[in-house]
Amino acid sequence: MSSPVSIGEKESPVSPHTEGATSPTSEKACGEAEHLRNEGDEVFIKGEPVVTTGRDVSLYLVDVRDDGDPALTFRSLFIGTVFACLGAALCQIYDFKPVLVSVSTVFLLLLSYTVGLAWAKFVPRRSSVEGTRFESLGPILDFFNPGEFKIKEHVIATLVASTASYGNTAVLNFAVQRLYYSTDVKAITAVLATFSTSCFGYGLCGLLRPLTVYPSEMVYWANLPTVSVFQSLHFDTAANHKRMRLFWLAFAGMFAWEVIPSYIFPLLNGISIFCLASQHAKPSIQNLFTNVFGGADANEGLGLLNISLDWQYITSTCDYWQTNSWVGIALCYIILSVIYYSNAWNSLAFPMLTTSIFSSNGSIYDQSAVFGNTSQLNQTALNEVGLPYMTGSYVWSNITANLSIGGLLAHCLCFWGPYLRDTLRNKHSEIRADPHWKAMQKYKEAPCWWYIGLLALAFFSGLIVIIRGQTTLPWYAYVVALLLGSFITPFSQLLYARMGNGIATNQLMKMVGGAIAPGRPVANLYFSMWSHDIIAQSIGLAGDLKIGQYLKIPPRVMFLTQVWGTILVVMISIVNAQQAILVSPNGNNVWSGQVVQSLNSDAITWSLARELYGPGGPYFIVPLSLLIGIVPTVIQWRVAKRWPTIGPLKVENVILPLIYMYSAWMSFGVNSINTSSIIVGLVSQFWLRKYHPGWFRKYNYILGGALDGGAQVMIFILSFAVFGASGVPRPFPAWAGNPAEGNVDYCNGNGALS
Repeated sequence: MSSPVSIGEKESPVSPHTEGATSPTSEKACGEAEHLRNEGDEVFIKGEPVVTTGRDVSLYLVDVRDDGDPALTFRSLFIGTVFACLGAALCQIYDFKPVLVSVSTVFLLLLSYTVGLAWAKFVPRRSSVEGTRFESLGPILDFFNPGEFKIKEHVIATLVASTASYGNTAVLNFAVQRLYYSTDVKAITAVLATFSTSCFGYGLCGLLRPLTVYPSEMVYWANLPTVSVFQSLHFDTAANHKRMRLFWLAFAGMFAWEVIPSYIFPLLNGISIFCLASQHAKPSIQNLFTNVFGGADANEGLGLLNISLDWQYITSTCDYWQTNSWVGIALCYIILSVIYYSNAWNSLAFPMLTTSIFSSNGSIYDQSAVFGNTSQLNQTALNEVGLPYMTGSYVWSNITANLSIGGLLAHCLCFWGPYLRDTLRNKHSEIRADPHWKAMQKYKEAPCWWYIGLLALAFFSGLIVIIRGQTTLPWYAYVVALLLGSFITPFSQLLYARMGNGIATNQLMKMVGGAIAPGRPVANLYFSMWSHDIIAQSIGLAGDLKIGQYLKIPPRVMFLTQVWGTILVVMISIVNAQQAILVSPNGNNVWSGQVVQSLNSDAITWSLARELYGPGGPYFIVPLSLLIGIVPTVIQWRVAKRWPTIGPLKVENVILPLIYMYSAWMSFGVNSINTSSIIVGLVSQFWLRKYHPGWFRKYNYILGGALDGGAQVMIFILSFAVFGASGVPRPFPAWAGNPAEGNVDYCNGNGALS
């Protein structure tokens, strides 16, 4: 790979610029250089900067230009609100899909841009009535159409839409209560709980700005493609016609194509030569091939060497070409196979992959008998029914979650501790060195008391839910949840800001929740929601604040924009319409309850923490992994101090928490997409970037956003038209590419045909 860029392997967002895109600043700084040379801390190759730090990003990749155009207008808020509803609905649909996919921000960006241009062109302006008898209508027309659709309006519209499309764990908790506890959450509980988690996360994000947003090293690398597209569309208008033509052609093509693999010809989601060749093999071989090579249906198998042509799951936002994730995925194939076939944790008694919980005889665990209508433990019933059991793959997923959390804390303290100390001691000098922060000083800052007021409002909203809602969570546990989430938030933000990737910390929250509220699974759900969701919300919103800094959006406008976006969350009808599939351990190739199953399974097992996870329990290794995860990172840190590089490898760039996370990547869901995702990543981020940098710089992210958008809009339509989100599924007639029985990839072991 063309890899002078090395920020924890998260290279892709930066890459288009490293091969030839320079801002006016970079041209001035390095235009005459024709050979490798050093200037201070910067390195140039043939006149182009080699980007390795956040300072390089601020100086060379993101233009400091600020045209002073208006940001907050009726037009920007209206466009953002409309697409927020689309983004939030898509987010909720993908929460119940067999592969976890996020809504493409670049897609929302380009959609907003197209509508904004049309609005500016076709809606009457003040100039159209000047000098006429309708001149008095000028201010009204100016309110609705202030003129050219410029970058800041565009950013506001996109951020409102993308903020709403982050989703919210509260909505999933309501789904769990409806599916597993027959509880319909009251509207006031739903609204206040969602508001509480979202706005508390944003309040924390605002208070942490000097540490996790303002300094140059806080890049949020995953957002750089978005910044690049914004500035390309508005600062390089000569090439926009070709870009938008490519966008709409690719969008239309993928929109038309997606109906084929997702509805007409689902075999294309997992083409496996091994599965096709095993149809007449003896049952033991079919079972083996299904576990290892199957993967087109949810929880079918590991999907080794499968090829997928279904873009809704491949997407353009894959991280599969990074070295850390490669190592983790390779380990995942090996570890999950060894766990299952060695019968670790009695794995052979259960399916190889699922997030459901079981009784000792392999049947679905009867949680209603144990927890009843009160959602609290009945010890007598537990003694009769017995303890729940997890699949070996799900145990490993829980282990790696804790390994990752321990590794995250150790990595932040060991490798970035000096930076944190220096930043806290000299935060003003660190911040003032950033040219984008300097350019923002002409705008009024959003005062800290705004964020503190938001925290207070969110706190009391949540307290009302605790007192009046159906949470079973004691008030003191609610306070502990918020304190725990507030403690972990800076660590998670730092990892994401510096590395462009993050670690799910909700496993830690479930452990603590199980200790504080034993025997109460619903209480565990809400404890995890308030402690973990504020972290997830704060990371997304901090990244948006960094976009605002890069693109010179006034801080007070950003505050209002993000608060508005956080409350635009919609709930759709999939939960009721597809209840039987969502509670099934397997799901199908269209719908899967893996996320809500996982939430429920964790809530049940951690509410029985003493019996399952305590010393002598079958899963004691799970909580112990939190401490185990610290040790290898400390050893790595000691090695890095003695040998900073080993051969071509910079020891610091081995991110063990990410490797742990990817080593359980295929423990549930559709796994047929991995090979295709790696191929797409290599073609896009290696071949195009290295050998066609001009094309990559101009069109790569435009093309990716178009493909993602075309697929996601078609899935949105199909979900309600034929997949049954509206209540009545309309399956495509059976044929060879859409078999009526068994798995769609013809790996029919493990009783798939029965």
